[in-house]
Amino acid sequence: MLQPRLVLVEPLDNCRLFLEYETGEKREFDVSPYTSGPWYEELLNPSYFRAVRMLEGGTGIEWPHGQDVAPHELYELSVPVA
Repeated sequence: MLQPRLVLVEPLDNCRLFLEYETGEKREFDVSPYTSGPWYEELLNPSYFRAVRMLEGGTGIEWPHGQDVAPHELYELSVPVA
């Protein structure tokens, strides 16, 4: 399944991201399971974690040093929020 495009990504506390999609869906994604390896451990730094950005066209997200999460994982593993 193709996921809708992102229109907003905002960092939250405790390695979580708030995601809003073009459909109006609001979801929360927990990044903490990804932070155990050497490539992603930098995300444990709150200042660096807050540097997350949305890719052009809303196709995904990334951090300044290239860490990312696959767009389908962001959508499929996130949970709806009110």
